[in-house]
Amino acid sequence: MDDARSASPRIHGAIAHDIGVEIVGGLRKPGDVFGGEIEASVALGISRTAYREAIRILAAKGLVESRPKAGTRVTARHRWNLLDPDVLAWTFEGEPDPVFILDLFELRSVIEPAAAAFAARRRTQDHLDDMRSALDDMGRLGLAVSEGRAADQRFHRAILAAAGNEALAALASSVGAAVSWTTKYKQRTRALPRDPLPDHILVYEAIAMGDADRAHEAMAHLLHLALADMDLPPRA
Repeated sequence: MDDARSASPRIHGAIAHDIGVEIVGGLRKPGDVFGGEIEASVALGISRTAYREAIRILAAKGLVESRPKAGTRVTARHRWNLLDPDVLAWTFEGEPDPVFILDLFELRSVIEPAAAAFAARRRTQDHLDDMRSALDDMGRLGLAVSEGRAADQRFHRAILAAAGNEALAALASSVGAAVSWTTKYKQRTRALPRDPLPDHILVYEAIAMGDADRAHEAMAHLLHLALADMDLPPRA
């Protein structure tokens, strides 16, 4: 085996992906212990270096922990970094728990309306240009394709950037990933039930006018409609 190739980021990233999907999908359960490093790397057909790097990636996301003599085991779910963009992607590769999707929308309903209100007060012309460009691409491409969903992500990220709050801006990757994956999830069995672009335009217009209350309301309404599109059972 070519050790240099097996230790490349592409190899250990792919192994981290495969194991991560197994963990968040429930195939590997909290408390499950991995085999020894030599045994595991041989079973996967990779070098020990690549295997160690894959485990490091998973440990950094809170999915596993390694201890001397105790080996590597899957951690409890409450320790997982559920908002890590990779963990979100791995979650939506399977069939995510509807309660978790509701959790994401609750989190977004706390963060994004406030961010839109801040953006209405603090946005620059560059921020508005970024939002407008994202909306144009959403309208041109639609949300059924990855490029259109990426434009949707850009729009929401631009609002977080325009809020002028570093702590909010740090959430941009997580919020963007949640936007993309929930939108894709909505289309798993059917086409989008409606065109969400007009709702986004209303948010943009309120921010452009500097109307913080209207921006907050428009974003809250956008999220309410987006959640309704998911057609999920109500929380118990």
